[in-house]
Amino acid sequence: MDFLLLPFFSFLVGIVVGLTGIGGASLITPMLIFVFQIPPAVAVSSDVVAATLMKIVGSIKHWQQQTLDREVVKWLALGSVPGSLLGVGILHLIKLNNEHSLDKIMLHLLGVTILSVTLLALVQMLLLTFFPLLQLPELPKFDLTTQLGRLQTVSVGAFLGCVVGLTSVASGSMFALALITFFRLDARKLVGTDIFQAAILLLFTAIGHLTLGTVDWNLVLPIWLGSVPGVLLGAKVCQIVPQKPLRFMVYFILMMVSLKLVY
Repeated sequence: MDFLLLPFFSFLVGIVVGLTGIGGASLITPMLIFVFQIPPAVAVSSDVVAATLMKIVGSIKHWQQQTLDREVVKWLALGSVPGSLLGVGILHLIKLNNEHSLDKIMLHLLGVTILSVTLLALVQMLLLTFFPLLQLPELPKFDLTTQLGRLQTVSVGAFLGCVVGLTSVASGSMFALALITFFRLDARKLVGTDIFQAAILLLFTAIGHLTLGTVDWNLVLPIWLGSVPGVLLGAKVCQIVPQKPLRFMVYFILMMVSLKLVY
């Protein structure tokens, strides 16, 4: 593998993330597997560690700006952190029983997760584009002042956290969907809350993956080197690039990648 190419490809992925907001793990992990022939277990673990730094940097900025909902972050984290550790624990059990099957199982898990996330996002985009006046029934809003609302929030966090622990995917995209659906957060606090909870989740998930022994720092450092400036550049030019065609193209690529991972 030519590690000089990894920062360049990570830079390109970072630009896409900055332009569209589509999660980097959905793009970087398959890139490591298909382009650089990295074993799936190593690709997932290394990507988790690489993504943690970016989320922490972003969360600090949003904390300073007060553009987040601390109560939502707290109750989601109470579910997502143990959920992610459960996911990593499942990977430990798989590795303990048969290390060879770990890569095979993670390929399928990764493919199914990316496909599910992409289909949900694609359906949402198509409905908003072609049926802007369509009134869909709303799911109940979680009330964090009640025991039921807190239990619902912890449960959603635990489920999504387990998915992140297993695959590294969905720390941002699926949680953002949950924040919109169950908490009705305004746009100003949505991004900050999503990034902050993802930072907490990925920090513990990264520690769990470090105990697996499948993190390769020769991958993590080049990803940091390329993706961070890529995200900054993408965020700067996102206002002049048409979003819908670009998002549709990325979703199409992700669907093809996820089908390849599954089959």
